[in-house]
Amino acid sequence: MSRFSAAPCLAFAMALVPTLAHAVAPPVPEDRKQLVIISFDGAHDNKLWEKSLEMGRRTGAHFTYFLSCTFLMTRAEGGKAYQAPGHKAGRSNVGFAQSREEIQTRVRHIWQARQAGHDIGSHACGHFDGKGWSTADWKQEFSAFNSALANAWKAGGIAGEEPEGWAHFAANDIKGFRAPYLSLSDGLLPALKQDGFTYDASLVTKGPGWPSDADGLPRFGLPLIPEGPQQRRVIGMDYNLFVRHSMGIENRKDSALFEERTLDAYRKAFQKEYDGNRIPLQLGFHFVEMNGGAYWQALDRFLTETCSKPDVACVSYAEALPMIAKQKKADRSAF
Repeated sequence: MSRFSAAPCLAFAMALVPTLAHAVAPPVPEDRKQLVIISFDGAHDNKLWEKSLEMGRRTGAHFTYFLSCTFLMTRAEGGKAYQAPGHKAGRSNVGFAQSREEIQTRVRHIWQARQAGHDIGSHACGHFDGKGWSTADWKQEFSAFNSALANAWKAGGIAGEEPEGWAHFAANDIKGFRAPYLSLSDGLLPALKQDGFTYDASLVTKGPGWPSDADGLPRFGLPLIPEGPQQRRVIGMDYNLFVRHSMGIENRKDSALFEERTLDAYRKAFQKEYDGNRIPLQLGFHFVEMNGGAYWQALDRFLTETCSKPDVACVSYAEALPMIAKQKKADRSAF
C-alpha cells in the first residue's frame, strides 16, 4: 500500500478545478479565423442606416457600405450638375436625396459609421450599367463621386458642421468599389488602379472564394450558395433571394418562410467553410427591406449567433484584406 494518503491527492485535484474552469483559451490567430464579410449597396435609407449601425454595435460586426453618391445631392441642386457617361445631365437610376434635411441625416450616419470602424466604399453615383464604359468614363463617374462626398455637408446646408477629418476621409479613405448591377467593362480595372482603389468587390464566384489578383488589385466575388428545398445555387445577395422567392414582387405574407430559408442557407454556407478551409464568406445586401424585411431579419439572426464565436471575425472588406494576407502567408495553397 502506498504511504501517501488518497485524501490529500483528492484535495489537490479538487483545488485545481476552479483554476481550470476559469482558464482563458488563447486567442485564435488571424490566419485561422473564419471571416464573414457583410456589405450593403446604396446606403441611402436613413432608417436602415440606424438599423444597420445598431446591428453592428450589438453583434460586434463591421460592415462595408457601398454608397451611391446621388443620395448626397438633391435633384434641384447638385443633381443638375451630375452627368453619367452616355446619359443626360440630372439623370439617376436610383433617384436623388429628397431634401437637404435628408442629406444632413445621411452624412451624419456616414461619419458615425466611419468613426465606429465600418468601411465606406463607392457604388458609383447614379447606379448606371457601365458594361460599355471606357476607362475615361469610369474615371468621370469616380470624379463625380469624389466631388459629391467632399461637398456633402455643404449640399446639406450645414457646411459649418463638417467634422474635422471629413475632407481627408473623402479624399483618401474610399478604397473599395462595387459596380452597379455587378456589371463590368474592360475599362473598369485600369480606372480603379489609376484612382487608387485597393480592392474591387464586383465579381460573382461559383462558391465562397479567396479574392483573385488582377494586376495587383484584389477582386472579391459574391458567392453562389445552395438555397431552398432543392438546394439550387443563388448569388448570396438579398435581391437575388428576393427574385428567387417571389419573382421580385413584394410578398409580406410569406416573409417568415423566406426568412427561415435564407437563414438556413447562410448557416449552411458558413458551416461548410468553418468546418473546412475557412474561405471567407461574403454576403451582400441593399438598403431595402424586401419581402417584409425577411433578408435583414435573417442577417441579424445569423450575425447574432455567429460573430460571437472566438474563431470568427465579422469584418469589412477593408479589415479583411490584411487578415487574408496573413492567411496567404500562412497557407500558400489558399491562393
